[in-house]
Amino acid sequence: MEARAEVERGQLPLWMPVALGTGIAAWFLLPGQGAWVAFLLLALSVALGGMVLPWGMRTARVVAWAGMLAMLGCALVWWRAERVAAPVLARPVVVAFVGRVERVEPLPAREAVRLTLLPDAGAGLPPRLRVNLSEKDMVAGVVPGARISLRARLMPPPTAAVPGAYDFARAAWFRRLGATGRGFAPVRVVTPGNPGNAALRDRLTDHILSRIDGSTGGIAAAFVTGDRGAIAEEDAEAMRRSGLAHLLSISGLHVTAVVVATMTVVLKLLALFPPLALRIRLPVVAAAAGAGAALFYTWLSGADVPTVRSCIAALLVLAALSLGREAITLRMIATGALLVLLVLPESLAGPSFQLSFAAVTAIVALHEHPRVRRWFLARDEGYGRKMARSLGSLLLTGVAVEAALMPIGLYHFHTAGLYGALANIVAIPLTTFVTMPLEALALLLDVAGLGAPAWWLVERSLALLLWVAHVVASAPGSVAALPAMPDGAFALMVLGGLWIALWRTTWRRWGVVPLAAGVLWALATPAPDLLVTGDGRHLALATDDGGMAILRDRAGEYVRSTLGEGGGVLGALPPLSDQPGARCSPDLCVARRQAGGRVWTILATRSGYAVPWAELIAACARADIVVSERRLPEECRSRWLKLDRAMLARTGGVAVTLSTGRITTVRGGGQHPWETPETIAPPRPPYRERRNGRNGGASDAAR
Repeated sequence: MEARAEVERGQLPLWMPVALGTGIAAWFLLPGQGAWVAFLLLALSVALGGMVLPWGMRTARVVAWAGMLAMLGCALVWWRAERVAAPVLARPVVVAFVGRVERVEPLPAREAVRLTLLPDAGAGLPPRLRVNLSEKDMVAGVVPGARISLRARLMPPPTAAVPGAYDFARAAWFRRLGATGRGFAPVRVVTPGNPGNAALRDRLTDHILSRIDGSTGGIAAAFVTGDRGAIAEEDAEAMRRSGLAHLLSISGLHVTAVVVATMTVVLKLLALFPPLALRIRLPVVAAAAGAGAALFYTWLSGADVPTVRSCIAALLVLAALSLGREAITLRMIATGALLVLLVLPESLAGPSFQLSFAAVTAIVALHEHPRVRRWFLARDEGYGRKMARSLGSLLLTGVAVEAALMPIGLYHFHTAGLYGALANIVAIPLTTFVTMPLEALALLLDVAGLGAPAWWLVERSLALLLWVAHVVASAPGSVAALPAMPDGAFALMVLGGLWIALWRTTWRRWGVVPLAAGVLWALATPAPDLLVTGDGRHLALATDDGGMAILRDRAGEYVRSTLGEGGGVLGALPPLSDQPGARCSPDLCVARRQAGGRVWTILATRSGYAVPWAELIAACARADIVVSERRLPEECRSRWLKLDRAMLARTGGVAVTLSTGRITTVRGGGQHPWETPETIAPPRPPYRERRNGRNGGASDAAR
């Protein structure tokens, strides 16, 4: 081991963010305080074990540092979760209140505006909440800093609907959001505010949308301000399925384009003055200008986490260039990851962090490989061979990136694009060398009112981008779907990928073992036969043709997509009432499913109306599984599993695999802060308002 560590000594620092991330991941995966303390003691014992070894050995220092960093990661994210603690709304409520506007996010494609509000201290509400307003209910003067009064239907941040789905409650906890909901007219501005940089962002977004309509205008605005609200959902879905969704988030590609453009312009302008060019180092000055442009672009786009991460990486690259060092290296990526995890440790659990660092690590590791570097080294050859070599490099890079991102996409979203490498061969050069320069030129020409021709070219280039996205997304077999992946399988794939990417000698090949084991584990995990949402209103049952049928015919698109992704199913979910072997009335539905060598009977309620007592008790006795959004009587006893409101309040969403009898729940009795938050009881409206607003509240919720 000491000989191996000596050979790989240049690669050992790359594992520092991995060790730190191991501690952070352990805190998210382990259930509660006892397990967290046990992990801290285990990591401490590993660190002390390294110190017991002779300190002159490189292996001893590696073991000691790994233990200390893992312990630091677990303690850091634990401290961070406690530091951002804020009360959460205890139950849904319709309430009128006054609050200060913190952020305004237009969503033109949904004809809505999203507001982040800080209610007044006497409102009896959480300190920060988020509401969506219809565009027609918005009034002038609703800008950051303004105090407004409105009426809204609020609810606690929802947990994952089913196992493996997106857990908004966890994300909301670290954003200090205590409630979400929908606001209603009338909205009144009590005190005007000062929008600051948001006014510039909004004006710039509105200006771009006034030049280009529809989703192409929304993509153009996303490139400049990061505002994606004007992109239609079908176009956004096509971008995701084609592997081009990364272009819509301001990250490394966009920040790099801004920095390179700024440095090029500054270098060319300063080179026109020989006295300056002979006396100062122009690349250093250009790098400083590029750093300023990166910081300004990050501020302008709202300083979201992916943009901040990309800005940090750009500043590190510029610093390396100024010092005359090689800039794009795995050490630079490791430094950026370490800085982000130290400041925002919770970002490790999000797909944004994982996708961005996995992509850039795969690119750099691939091109640092000696054989790949020899393949694509610049040569004195004809233009055709140079072009073929460049296209081969781009294609190989795309394939490596897709291979690195596919496990992450399948783990978080249960789908992954298969043709993303081919789509990116066209999309990345088009975006980097055509669309973004043309858009910058159009904005510059608009100062003199001459930008119309440039905007037409921008629109044509974005129409081509959307065409590529739709063609790739609709191609046969363009998307792979997989049901919820076990955490252990994903961890093995991540470990195998890191082992292959971060080592240089031949023992990197051993990373194939955990990688293949994780892939086989994920593929061998059977899809659930039954998915039940945490409120008990919706369920999806596997069908004989490999699809899933949904209980309520009028379920919303979000519910349908969540249940389909959880079951690893693409396409529409047919009604359960249309399936053979299912008998449904407006109030009850009985379905049968053959699995594990027997036939299972599932009973589910479909409405809130009362069912005759004797019939309900008899139906429960004949069913193996009973599902209901209401609290069922004690006498309703199924033969195997009863999932009513009381049970689902403890378990959250449930996934059942009938062939193995495995039951997976969203809530596993964990003690994470968002699972057991401090709640704040919402204020009760006056009796007159409650009496007059009962039907109105139901109507608002339905709307």
